[in-house]
Amino acid sequence: MNTGSLIYNIGITLLPGVGSITAKNLIAYCGSAETVFSEKRSRLEKIPGIGTIAADTITNSAVQKDALVRAEEEIRFIEKENITPLFFTDEPFPKRLKECADSPVMLYTKGAMNPADYRSLHMPPISNGMNLNAERIVSIVGSRKSTSYGKKICEQLVDALASYNVLILSGMAYGIDICAHRASLKNNLPTVGVLAHGLDNLYPAEHYNTAEKMLENGGLVSEFMSHTKMNPEYFPRRNRIVAGMADATLVIEATVKSGALITAEIANSYDRDVFAVPGRLDDPSSEGCNLLIKANKAMLMQSADDVIRVMNWDMESKKSKQRQQVLFEHLSPEEETLVNILKQKEKAHVDDISHASGLAMGRTAALLLNLEFSGVIKSLPGKVYMLNN
Repeated sequence: MNTGSLIYNIGITLLPGVGSITAKNLIAYCGSAETVFSEKRSRLEKIPGIGTIAADTITNSAVQKDALVRAEEEIRFIEKENITPLFFTDEPFPKRLKECADSPVMLYTKGAMNPADYRSLHMPPISNGMNLNAERIVSIVGSRKSTSYGKKICEQLVDALASYNVLILSGMAYGIDICAHRASLKNNLPTVGVLAHGLDNLYPAEHYNTAEKMLENGGLVSEFMSHTKMNPEYFPRRNRIVAGMADATLVIEATVKSGALITAEIANSYDRDVFAVPGRLDDPSSEGCNLLIKANKAMLMQSADDVIRVMNWDMESKKSKQRQQVLFEHLSPEEETLVNILKQKEKAHVDDISHASGLAMGRTAALLLNLEFSGVIKSLPGKVYMLNN
């Protein structure tokens, strides 16, 4: 782990009055978080949106020292607890979330990345993990006081999405959230819980066993440092990550005061697709969903087929299968071995492919080059390969 730059990447989030938008603005002008700490006050105050007061605070030596001391403490914690920090410029940082203007500068993740992602951060893999930039990501949200009907619908939706290899996001809360996580685990789908507190605790504590299982195929994500306790004021910040990381947000049950409606509003502001399950007119647990549909802020969702159709996932799958069937007809046995390895992993480094295949590195590299020329696979930076879907 490159703690040299990390201390400043964390430290900039601890400067008083510097939120995520301001931090990104500072980094854009100064070149890096580290440079922000050494930049002259006269230059900082000329940056649009900064001004004299903010420049005075940022360049105050006592303020800087406090931020960096706290950052050092956080680094010790994440190293001890096998937590992976992601700066917004890191390759594994969620790209969909990065598109949102108010996205966090820093995320803290546990068990939520591919080995190739760890390699890009010069870190050893912690678990099998998954990909925060998966091809298909859906957020499922709803009431904390879900009904048996709502839970049934949630389970049916996840069951139907399982064949499309969707990453399921939610907020680890009671009701629909935890139902979505558990249904994902049941279907062997990767699932990520976004928290409104630090990774040194879990709220609600009753969901600890589920969270532990999620680390094997998914994980936990938070923008909050350790020792940050759960606070309802943090829910909107958590909800923007839930909405921002996903292609679509599915609202299953929601009262008119449900936080799920906030997530839906945020998703709409990000120009992401929103779906809602309709309910009876006299059912308070469905009133929020009905209002979303009535206001044209969500598409009516009667089954997963509605999501699959709007997202065009069926056509993508058919085209991919047809194309791969043609491409894979004339592969040699050794090439088939490498392709099967890549089918099991979304991305893989040439070293890992060579080791898994039992082939010499030179032979593996030559076969990968042939497969790339044939259009079967594509190469990524850092000698990483993936199937060309």
